[in-house]
Amino acid sequence: MQKTTATQITTVDDYLQNVPDDMRKALELLRKQIRSVAPEAEEVLSYGIPAYKLKGMLVGFGAAKHHCAFYVMSPGLMKLLKEELAAYDTATATIRFLPGKPLPPALVKKIVAARMEENSRHREEMDKKKKAKTNK
Repeated sequence: MQKTTATQITTVDDYLQNVPDDMRKALELLRKQIRSVAPEAEEVLSYGIPAYKLKGMLVGFGAAKHHCAFYVMSPGLMKLLKEELAAYDTATATIRFLPGKPLPPALVKKIVAARMEENSRHREEMDKKKKAKTNK
């Protein structure tokens, strides 16, 4: 594994190249699951982590010293899924998991689909407000 500096990391592939092998494998699986639900989402680096944009920020992922993280980017969705996420180490809008215990594909797909729906609703609301403002 060739290490690069933070300033050299410009793509998700660069990011993944610089994480330990076990984490890379888990994050590549997560990446594939995200792309299967949101193939049209734009893959970006945001605040130094891989993220996906579709009508706004969708989800992201990253590697820490001892765990991987799935950034749901929606405290409201995390609250809705509280019982389903009870077995995981969570924060306001983050699910942490160990590389050897990746998140279930069905859970990832459910979260990504729900975030797509949230972003679509939010975009529609913003468009309505914008249209109402211009019609005054």
